Amino acid sequence: MRKVPGCELCELAVDPVWRNELFSVILVDDAAYPGFVRVILHDHVREISDLAEVERLAVNEAVYQVELAQRAVLSPHKINVASLGNVVPHLHWHSIPRYEDDAHFPAPIWAAATRVTPPAVLAERRARLPQLRADLIRRFNESFT
Repeated sequence: MRKVPGCELCELAVDPVWRNELFSVILVDDAAYPGFVRVILHDHVREISDLAEVERLAVNEAVYQVELAQRAVLSPHKINVASLGNVVPHLHWHSIPRYEDDAHFPAPIWAAATRVTPPAVLAERRARLPQLRADLIRRFNESFT
């Protein structure tokens, strides 16, 4: 595994929901977007085209399993999946449940907010995070072990 000193994803000190030798699945602590998940490749590469076929298929399956869990548990209006890497050039995917009442909808979450999601709505979504964690663990244990 190739790590780059100073890379925030190489040095990430977060307890993953699930981990294997290729990637980790992380629940992002984002108050405005409960259920935001990242799939982070362990090896420091910039692009999916840098991966061998077996690795590429595995990480695509991981992103797919995250989306399935988010849809099943959170029932969002839409899931945004992004692999940007412009700021942190270390291959990773953002999987973000989106709702018509979220602060940025329909724009990306990195745009300027256009509204405030009611705190009670966010609290209800956060209350589902233990179920999302359990569903992710179940799906990854079934798909990758």
